[in-house]
Amino acid sequence: MQMAHVVCLVLAIFGTQSHGYDVYNIINPNNNGGNLQETVTVDNENNFAIINIHAGSCSSTTVFDYKHRYIASRVLSRRACYILDMKHKAIPALEQLKRYIYERKALKNMYSDKYIWVKYSPLQSLITHVDWFLFGSPIKQLCSHVPLYKGEVVEKTHDIRAKACTKTGFLGILGISICAATDA
Repeated sequence: MQMAHVVCLVLAIFGTQSHGYDVYNIINPNNNGGNLQETVTVDNENNFAIINIHAGSCSSTTVFDYKHRYIASRVLSRRACYILDMKHKAIPALEQLKRYIYERKALKNMYSDKYIWVKYSPLQSLITHVDWFLFGSPIKQLCSHVPLYKGEVVEKTHDIRAKACTKTGFLGILGISICAATDA
């Protein structure tokens, strides 16, 4: 009996490693008294993470593609994708992101003030000819059927001059606000 447990444990460990995926399910209370669910899938072999926030019309999916160095967010209510170059210093490495997720699950009340403000110009930021090879297949799967806008990180929030923002990313770990610029 004890030998069977050891064999099952060994098979489970190798099965997880051979696929290279880590999946985390995080449930948090929201402002309306209900719950908000985030599902995070980390593909260790292909070096990307996918974050799904399940929140009705405010739902979003964000891809952190460390191989191609881009972040893409698709917001359900906007029917659009926003892409961001990952070279900014505020973007954590994949191992750091996994550590944040682990800490968030272990310390249910963990909160981080790490926040990224991204602005885009609705008219000037639209990417009309997309080179999907440059962005990679996870981002192509997420964004190929909706308009794609290129965003840029804004260092100071008063530099945004935005009229409409939406939140994506990891809620409470690494927030991303995507805002339409009004000065374009």
